[in-house]
Amino acid sequence: MFGCPPVSSVVDRLRAAGCVFAEQEAQLLLAEAGSPAQLERMVSRRVEGLPLEVVLGWVRFCGLRIAVEPGVFVPRRRTQLLARQAVALTHPGSVVVDLCCGSAAVAAVVADSVTDTQVHAADIDAAAVRCARRNLPGGRVHQGDLFEPLPGALRGQVEVVVCNAPYVPSGQVAMLPPEAREHEPLVALDGGPDGLAVQRRVVASAAQWLAPGGHLLIESTRRQAETLAGLFTAAGLTVRVTTDPGAGATVVIGSRRASQGGPHDLREA
Repeated sequence: MFGCPPVSSVVDRLRAAGCVFAEQEAQLLLAEAGSPAQLERMVSRRVEGLPLEVVLGWVRFCGLRIAVEPGVFVPRRRTQLLARQAVALTHPGSVVVDLCCGSAAVAAVVADSVTDTQVHAADIDAAAVRCARRNLPGGRVHQGDLFEPLPGALRGQVEVVVCNAPYVPSGQVAMLPPEAREHEPLVALDGGPDGLAVQRRVVASAAQWLAPGGHLLIESTRRQAETLAGLFTAAGLTVRVTTDPGAGATVVIGSRRASQGGPHDLREA
């Protein structure tokens, strides 16, 4: 392989830098590098602490290769539950909005999985928007605060709103792994005093954008899910919570009733 160093030497360097999955990372770096010089640059960047996904320039997410750039939140494995739930609630012809989209990984999965969908994504961060436009081409990635940059014609027309807003309480951001707190934007990590500052704003505005029978999906932690579900209920949405314990994933799902009346439903799925 272009006279590259032995795999073992790359593994040793990664392991010495504290990479837990050094063998797997070495194989990915060797496969991605086009020359010994490029491999050396990539290994050096990884040893310096840059997230592997940023070094590679992509991450595998729900079977798709999602572009990742420096300074952009890296999609986590647990967020695949959010994407799968969004796909399950989307049908051909649906309008779908991915808020706090980051790289637009969830939006890209929905667009790839369900035909004839109108998928929009929005993020307040310019770097995220640039990256998202690589993963969701077609001119439907908007820069701005939550719903604000979306076309007004979407009000009351959106079947699925999906949101992976920051949910780490401000006081816990310093305890995140260095890869996250040093290389990902604070706006994508810091969720305010209890981790739900952005989610409160999303829930408060969602009913204006959801079509009758439409759905709002927000990723959270299990600890936060009960509080978040209460916000959904107070906003007039029927609500359920679904989890994937193996991935450490929790998603709160609210539905706008097609007609008034009917009990609210909170259950663990």
